[in-house]
Amino acid sequence: MVKRAIISARELFLESVKVSTILFKVMIPVIIIVKILEELGLIRYLAVCVSPLMKIAGLPGDLGIVWGTTLVTGLYGGIAVFLSLPPESPLTVAQVTILSSMMLIAHGIPMELGIARKAGARYSVMFLIRFGGALVYGAILNLICGHFNLLQSTNNLLWKPAAVNNSTGGWIYAQILNLIMVFVIIFTLMIMMKILKKLKITELFSKILTPVLAPVGIGSNAINITIVGMILGIMYGAGLILSEAKRGHIHKRDLFFSLSLMGLCHSIIEDTLLMMLIGANFTAIFVGRFLFSLIFVFLLVKLVSLISEKQFDKFFFKHDSLP
Repeated sequence: MVKRAIISARELFLESVKVSTILFKVMIPVIIIVKILEELGLIRYLAVCVSPLMKIAGLPGDLGIVWGTTLVTGLYGGIAVFLSLPPESPLTVAQVTILSSMMLIAHGIPMELGIARKAGARYSVMFLIRFGGALVYGAILNLICGHFNLLQSTNNLLWKPAAVNNSTGGWIYAQILNLIMVFVIIFTLMIMMKILKKLKITELFSKILTPVLAPVGIGSNAINITIVGMILGIMYGAGLILSEAKRGHIHKRDLFFSLSLMGLCHSIIEDTLLMMLIGANFTAIFVGRFLFSLIFVFLLVKLVSLISEKQFDKFFFKHDSLP
């Protein structure tokens, strides 16, 4: 028993190393590039391009730098800018909720889309899904809040992050810790998945969630990993998908739809709590985003079902991306 457990743990560890290596090949170059862009102040130019689009969601143009920063660096970078650049007039809870929703759907694009591309999805399509989905959901929330006069009170911050060590050494140390944490989480997830499969708990989850995800277009073989990605984040979910895709357990269309759903709605616990701390409304950023993501992917599935396999491979999926 003990020997079998040791062998199994060793196999899981080696598999985690393989998956993490694939992810790190994407993450490390992107982390360095983003840092260079930050140091050169080039992210501000992206913000200038994004600012006019903020009006689609009923937001002030000066918040473009917040979303622009979020698109490149992630949620924490966007929140830091949000807190350091207060708008001329106080924001309402509705405006903060709309901005938060857009940030939740589209953030850390270089890294997360790089991982999705490694899993098989085409970069340009995933960008359109994330960026376009954020704008559409932001516009919908703006219409709902405006029409029903919802969340119009002045926003109050519940949390302000502590000062971050911006020195080069501090930044390198933080990134190393993040990479170690990525490996630990992937290894832990693989152990959990093994245990859940042995206890047949994954089968129970599949039975419960299949009626929800199956009609959307997520195949049964991809449901468990999709759930992991939605709960813990696309980085970890995609890492497991890479492992499963390599084994050929998941059909390419299921891979694409799973990545699409994870892209629109992931880290639903951690990221939701994070945005609530700056004043975002829970119902809109959690329940609303989840429902919007399901409907969006459902419509995407219907659209993709109209095209041939050859067209799908040409526009949506890249076989040689798979490890």
